[in-house]
Amino acid sequence: MSSQRLFAAVLPPAPAADELAGAVARLRRLPGALDLRWTARAGWHYTLAFLGSVDEELLPELYPRLARAAHRTEPFPLRIRGGGRFDGRALWAGAEGDLGTLRLLARRAAAAARKSGIPMEEHRRHTPHLTLARSRSGADLTPYTEALRGFEGTRWEVGEIGLVRSDLPVGGVPGEQPRYEVVRAWPLGR
Repeated sequence: MSSQRLFAAVLPPAPAADELAGAVARLRRLPGALDLRWTARAGWHYTLAFLGSVDEELLPELYPRLARAAHRTEPFPLRIRGGGRFDGRALWAGAEGDLGTLRLLARRAAAAARKSGIPMEEHRRHTPHLTLARSRSGADLTPYTEALRGFEGTRWEVGEIGLVRSDLPVGGVPGEQPRYEVVRAWPLGR
């Protein structure tokens, strides 16, 4: 039986990613930036629910449940704004807008996975974040979060959720990034 590593996510549209790319280019010029593993633009997303390794036999049950979660959620405004860190391990860009609806969509996506037979961790408070870089050494990310403090991207309307497959690097090539592919997407609203 085959499986795929999957997550449900909101992906920023190209203009929002362009704005963020400009801010990230400035971050990458800060001292110590070469010691961080920067996330490729193709990997920028707001995770709603990490499903892990999913047996393909569960997908026919998962697809309609995620579609239902999307259809029950109306489109909502969002923008990339500011940033933060998780310990000294991950630097991220934040979100601003209708975060209540974003969190509701995250709960609905996790529930859809659970009801499809996918074992899910207990849902904790969803912190909307888009991972920009990681550190193996617990680096001081304060200069980067300070530099992101004033960043405020253009508002857009979230109109769909995507089910994304991530293929982890297997070649052992330094700096190799995971590959992401949207397997399916569903529009929000009725």
